[in-house]
Amino acid sequence: MQKERIQPAIDEINMIGKLADLKQDHYQHTLVLSAIIELLVEKQLLTPEEIHHKVNELDRESTPGHPIA
Repeated sequence: MQKERIQPAIDEINMIGKLADLKQDHYQHTLVLSAIIELLVEKQLLTPEEIHHKVNELDRESTPGHPIA
């Protein structure tokens, strides 16, 4: 009986740990992407407007009717 009560708690702890790992991965990916975008703009290879336009275009293609604000 004791084991039956402990296992759901352990499963929940494991899920929380996985969620924390995903959050950290997301942060790292966002940081790298932001750095790349800033470097492209600094080197005048792209403008912020071009990036914004492309983001909206890709968003429209992937989720019709739900553009990024």
